[in-house]
Amino acid sequence: MNLMEQMHAANESLHGRHLLTWLDYTQSDVSRLLAAAQYVKENPYSQSMKGKTLGMIFEKSSTRTRVSFEVGMVQMGGHALYLNSRDIQIGRGETIADTAQVLSGYVDALMYRTTSHEKLEELAAHASVPVINGLCDRYHPCQALADIFTILEIKGRLSGLKVVYIGDGNNVAHSLMILSAMMGMEVVICTPEGYEPDTELTERAHGLAGKYDGKVTIESDPTRASWKADVIYTDVWASMGQEDEAEARLRDFNGYQVNGALLEQAADDVTFLHCLPAHRGEEVTADVIDGTHSVVFQQAENRMHVQKAVLQAVIGWK
Repeated sequence: MNLMEQMHAANESLHGRHLLTWLDYTQSDVSRLLAAAQYVKENPYSQSMKGKTLGMIFEKSSTRTRVSFEVGMVQMGGHALYLNSRDIQIGRGETIADTAQVLSGYVDALMYRTTSHEKLEELAAHASVPVINGLCDRYHPCQALADIFTILEIKGRLSGLKVVYIGDGNNVAHSLMILSAMMGMEVVICTPEGYEPDTELTERAHGLAGKYDGKVTIESDPTRASWKADVIYTDVWASMGQEDEAEARLRDFNGYQVNGALLEQAADDVTFLHCLPAHRGEEVTADVIDGTHSVVFQQAENRMHVQKAVLQAVIGWK
C-alpha cells in the first residue's frame, strides 16, 4: 500500500480507539501509523480535522506535548482546547467520570497529561470519545512513537537495530521498550540498581520481542550496554515530581552520563536521542547532544507529525 492507502487503513482499523499504551496495539497498527506520520509530514496542511476539536487536559507543565498537539490540529483545520486542571472543575473536586462524560459532549477527542495511569484509565472508561495518553507515570506512548518514527527516518529500517536507553527506568523507558520490542528491535534498558523498569512491563516486552523477533535486555553497565549500539537514548535523571530526589539521583546515576567516551563504544553512525528537556552536564554532555550524532530537535518536531497521524486515525476523517 502507498502512504495514502496506509492512512486510510489506519483510519479504518483505529477509529474510535483510545491510545493509553502500545500494549493495546499491534505491529500492524503501529506500521500504519508510521506511514501516516510520514504522509502528514510531507503534506502538513489539510482539512482532515475540519470542524473537529481536541480537548487537552493538563495536570503537568508541557512544552512539546501542548504545542505539538495544538499546532497539529490547526494544520489539519481543527481546533485544540487547552484545559489546565486547575482551571476546570476537576481541580475543585468534580469526578473524573463526570468530567469525561461532560467533555465528551463537547469535543471529538481528549488528550490527558496526568500524574497517574489510573486516572487516565478512569477518564477513558467514562468518555465516549477517544482518549490519548499525553503522559502519565507509567507510559509516554506519543513520545515513543516519535522516537521510533525518527529512528526509521534516520536508519531506513527498524527491525534488527540495537536501541540502548541509559537512565531511569521511567515512563519513557517503558513505552520505548514496549514499542521497540513490538517493531522487532533489540532494546537494552541500562539503569542503576533500584531504577530498573517495571517487572511486569518488562515481561510483557519480552513477550512482544518473542512474537516479533525482537530482544529485550536489562543491563547495569553503560559501557557494555552501548557496544555496537545503533541508537543511544537518555532522559533526565529526575523527572517532574521527583525534584526532592534530585540530589540522591545525581549520586545514584554517577557513571551513567552519555558522553563522547560512551559513544565510542557504539556503532560509527550511532544516533543520539533525548526526549527533552535536557540537563547538559548531567545525563548528557553538551558535545553529544549538540554534536553530529544528535537528532533531538528532529525527534521533538516529529512529536507533532506522529500525533497528527494518531488524531486522524482515532477521530476519523473522510
